[in-house]
Amino acid sequence: MTRRGPRPLLLHLTLAASRALIHLPSRAYTSASPTSKPDWPHWIEITRRAATDPALASALVSAASGPDQALIAGIAAYRRHDYQRHLTDPPAIWAEGETRLLDYGGSGPRVLFVPSLVNRAYILDLDEQASFMRYLAAHGAHPMLLDWGWPGVVERQFTLTDYIAGRLDRALAAIEGPVVLAGFCMGGLLALASAQRITQSNPQRISGLALLATPWDFHADNPDGARSLAASLAMMEPMLAASETLPIDALQTLFAMLDPLGVSEKYRSFADLDPNSARAQRFVALEDWLNDGVPLAAPIARETLGQWYGANAPMRGQWRVAGLPVDPRQIPCPALIVAPSRDRLVPPAAAKPLADLIPRTTLHEPQAGHIGMVAGMQAEKALWQPFRQWLATL
Repeated sequence: MTRRGPRPLLLHLTLAASRALIHLPSRAYTSASPTSKPDWPHWIEITRRAATDPALASALVSAASGPDQALIAGIAAYRRHDYQRHLTDPPAIWAEGETRLLDYGGSGPRVLFVPSLVNRAYILDLDEQASFMRYLAAHGAHPMLLDWGWPGVVERQFTLTDYIAGRLDRALAAIEGPVVLAGFCMGGLLALASAQRITQSNPQRISGLALLATPWDFHADNPDGARSLAASLAMMEPMLAASETLPIDALQTLFAMLDPLGVSEKYRSFADLDPNSARAQRFVALEDWLNDGVPLAAPIARETLGQWYGANAPMRGQWRVAGLPVDPRQIPCPALIVAPSRDRLVPPAAAKPLADLIPRTTLHEPQAGHIGMVAGMQAEKALWQPFRQWLATL
C-alpha cells in the first residue's frame, strides 16, 4: 500500500466517525427493536440498557462498526489497487522557472488551457481513456496546457498579478496567431483576467474564452462558509510564514470542509466495485490526482482566501490585477461558461453570473460534477463534445 490518500486521512476518518456517532443511538436501538422507536436521547441511557440487553449491546457494536468497516474497506481497496499512470508529457515549447507550456499537437484553433494553481495540470491529461487534451488534438483542435509546476523559491513570493501579468502573458507570447483561452476552476479566473488585459490592446489576439467550473460569486451559495474559510487565515499565518506556502494537507482540509462527508461516501461506494472494472480504475486515477496536490504560495493564499472568499471581491468589482479591476463586461470575444449542475466545489450559482456579465456568452450546464465533467466516465458527453462544438462556431 504505497498511496497516501485520501489526504489528510485522519481528518476523513474523524469526520466519518463523527457522523456515525451522531446517528448511532437511534440506529442501534432500531436494529435491536425494529418495531419500536428510540425514546431516550442520550448515550448514558443507551449504554445503561445495553449492559442488561444483549440484543441492544450487539446492535450497538454493529451500528458503530458497520459504516467504518465499509469506509476502511474502500480506502484499503484504493491503496492496494495496481493502477499506475503511464502517460508521458508532450514536448514543452516554453518554460520559465517551474512552469512549462506543453504542446499536444493537432490541427485547428490553438487552445491554451489554464489549470488551477492548487492541483496538478494533468487532470486534463489523466490517462489513455481520460485525456481531454488528446481528445481535442485528435478532433480538430491544437490544445496546449500550461503546467504551473511546484512553487519553488521564486514562485513562493508570487502574487496573482505575477502569475497572470507575468507567467501567463509570457506563455501566450510563445504561441503564434489567435488563441482560445480556456481556464478550469481557479484557472478560469486567471484566464479571464488575462483575456481582459490582452484584448484591451489587441482585440484579435484572444479569439475565444472558455471558463470551466469557474467561480465568480463566492457568496452565492454559502456566504457563511466562504467567510469562515477567510477567517481561517488567522490560524494559518504561522504555517504560511514558516513554509511560505499553504501546504497540501492544509488545502485538502479546506476543500474537505466544503463537503465534509463526500470522501467517506465515495470510498464506501468504491468498496463495492470490481477492482478490475473501468470505473474502479478511473476512480483510482482521479483519487491519485486529487492526492497529488501542489502547495499554494503564501501571498496567493492570503489573496484568494481573504479577497475572493472573504470579501467576494470578484463579484463586487474589487479584484484587481496589475492595478486594474477585473471586469467580465470588458471581454469582447465569444465566451463559453460551463457550470456543471452537480458541482459541490463551485456550485452553479457561483459560476453562472459570468454568463450574464460577459456580452457574447454561451452557457452550458452538464449533468456532472466538478472533476467528473473533465475526466469522469461521462466526460466526453458532458464537456469534450460540447466544447469541440463551441470551438467550431468561432
